[in-house]
Formats: sequence, C-alpha cells, structure tokens
Amino acid sequence: MLKSLILNRSPPKTFPIKRYFSLLNEDEIMLQQMVSRFSNDFIKPKVREMDDKCRLDSVLLNELFENGLMGIEIPIEYGGSGMNFVSSCLAIEEIAKIDPSVAVMVDVQNTLLNNLLGFWGNEKQKSKYFPQLACNKVASFCLSENSAGSDAFSLTTSAKLSEDKSFYTINGEKMWISNAEQAEIFFVFANVDKSLGYKGITCFIVEKELESGIVIGPKEEKLGIRASSTCPVSFVDCKVPVENVLGEIGQGYKYAIDILNEGRIGIGAQMVGLSTGCLEHVMPYLFERVQFGKKIGDFQAVEHQYAQMATEIEAARSLIYHAARLKESGKPFIKEAAMGKLFSSQVANKTASLCVELLGGVGYTKAFLAEKYYRDCKIGAIYEGTSNIQLNTIAKMVKSQ
Repeated sequence: MLKSLILNRSPPKTFPIKRYFSLLNEDEIMLQQMVSRFSNDFIKPKVREMDDKCRLDSVLLNELFENGLMGIEIPIEYGGSGMNFVSSCLAIEEIAKIDPSVAVMVDVQNTLLNNLLGFWGNEKQKSKYFPQLACNKVASFCLSENSAGSDAFSLTTSAKLSEDKSFYTINGEKMWISNAEQAEIFFVFANVDKSLGYKGITCFIVEKELESGIVIGPKEEKLGIRASSTCPVSFVDCKVPVENVLGEIGQGYKYAIDILNEGRIGIGAQMVGLSTGCLEHVMPYLFERVQFGKKIGDFQAVEHQYAQMATEIEAARSLIYHAARLKESGKPFIKEAAMGKLFSSQVANKTASLCVELLGGVGYTKAFLAEKYYRDCKIGAIYEGTSNIQLNTIAKMVKSQ
C-alpha cells in the first residue's frame, strides 16, 4: 500500500494541516492517511486479543512489512519506501493511536535500527541488510544490561578478536530488548578492550540464523505494551565475522548516543499518538452518558478537563514535530528531542489517567480500552532515556546556552 503510493507520487507540494506546528507535504499527508486506515482496518480488531495473549499477531507483522512500514526511510533501491524522518514519526503516531504495542515494533525498526545501519554501515552491509530489514526481518537494539541501564556505557558484554583476526567472540547478557522474540538480526554493543572504558565499545551486526550462541530468554511479564516482546538476550561464545563490525572499532558509544537522541523523537510520537487515541476513544462516551438530565460532556467541569487535555496533546505534538524537522534539516535537535520526549510522556500519563476517571466505573474495567492506554503510557517515562535523564540533558543544554 505505502510502496504503491511512493512509486506513483508526484513532486511534493506543501499543504497546511491544522493539527501540526509545521506543515506537511503531500507525501507526508498521504502516508498519514494510509497508516490511519491501515491501523483502523488491520490493527484495531486485534488489539484486545494481542494484549490478553501478550503476543503480536504474526499475520499483522507480515502486513507491516508488506505495506512498507518497516522500512520507511530505507532508500527505494534497497526495497524501502524512501521517505523522511517525519514520515516515520507520523506512522508511529497513527499506529500508537490504535495500539502503542504495535507502534513500538515500527518505531524501533525505523528510528533506531534502520537509521543505525544507514548512518554507519558500509555499502556491503547496506546491500545485504537493508532489503531484509525493509521486507521480512525484524531487528533488535542490544545495549542495556542488568547493571547498565541509564548508565549504559558501564556495559560488561565483551568482544574478543580471534588470533587470526577473522572474527570476534561475544559474551554477555543484554536486558530489556524490545522485539527480541521476533528478531532475526541483532545490533549488539560490546567492549573490545575494557581497559579503554567506553571507548572500547563497538557495534556488531549479529544474525540469529547464522551465528550460534544466541539465547533468547523468556518474555518479561509487563504492565503495558504487552503485545510487544521484551526479553533478555544472551551471547555465549557467539562468533561474529570482522566484516560485521558496524562503523569503526571503539565508536559504538557515539553511535548509541546519536541514534538514541533521534529515537527519543519516535518515542515522543508514540506518546502523542497514545494520548490522542485515548482521548478520541473516550470522547463519544461523554456525550452518550447522561447524569442529572444532562450529557456529562456538557458539564463545564468536564469540558475544561478535555479542553486542557487537547491543548496539552497539541503542545506535545508541536514539540515532537519541531524536533523532527530540526533533525531532518541537519540542525541541532538534542534539547528539543529531550523536551519532546519528556513532555509527551507526561501528557500521555495525565491524559490516560484522566480518561479512566471520566469513564467512571467502566473505565476501571476492560469494557473500554482506556485502562490499556493507562497501562501502556507508563513506559514512555522509562525507555530510551528516563524522564530524569531527559531533565539532565535539558538542564545541561540550557546551562550551555
């Protein structure tokens, strides 16, 4: 669906769209509309079942690939959709309106892994892995460890070069790895020389089907985004050829920092989508439920609450797409990305909580999806940089200015 739109697209024209701080061009509007239809037609009917079973529907995963949503920024010549970073954020937001769990799959693949390969992979690596990532293979970002969360560069996973210098042997255990259950390609951060500290950290491309020594642990039993798999991944004497080093030896720490800075914009888009979806889910009920002879949505106290939510969602959306445009144009965006992720996660938490309350007793049951949005929103303050880490970043940037 998306690929057919891309192949037949005309030169971009700019149109104003009332919901965004910036303007969207014709391609971006087409993508937004397509993903909205896709999410309502293919994802929405499966949301509750996937949440209950804690499993992403395999047919849906294939649909994500077939519709070009797993390779949005991958160039067309490699089988991708050849679109821009804002397009990835739009897709993430539209999917998150319906199910934030599915949005995680699309977010991690596009904003972290595809771009990690695009920025620092060589031509041979791109030619080999881009078509797979765009068409049929899920990848995982393996950085965090049990003792290396916010302090990510204290990681202990090691990579030892063989005597003939033809391969590295990786040993270590990664934690909280998103999409690990479905992943067939792992981007693994390991230290080649611990005496160098974080300057020994290097990124490796590890293929599950070719490399022995990869053990996927049991899925975590999570509060929210339950259809998204989160697993520990162990590497036990896992041999990786030297040609699978991504970029330069010892530059992994820099690659991780840079890619997570832009990945936070994707998480912000997910939180904006979650907030919007939750509010849109609850609004009809407010004008169906009658108390004291009046629709509850017409009481001024309630009007003020959804007016405030709508305002804060719009503010969060403006922050996120402003950061996305800055990133896209090659301008500094770190502060704006941190602000966007921080604020959007706060808005998501506030919105989902209040929506449960506006529904009253039924909001506390599974009769409505508000309780799911409420469970899903909490992760926004934790992964890809906690809220406290975002505040640290913002404070540092503000002081430097």
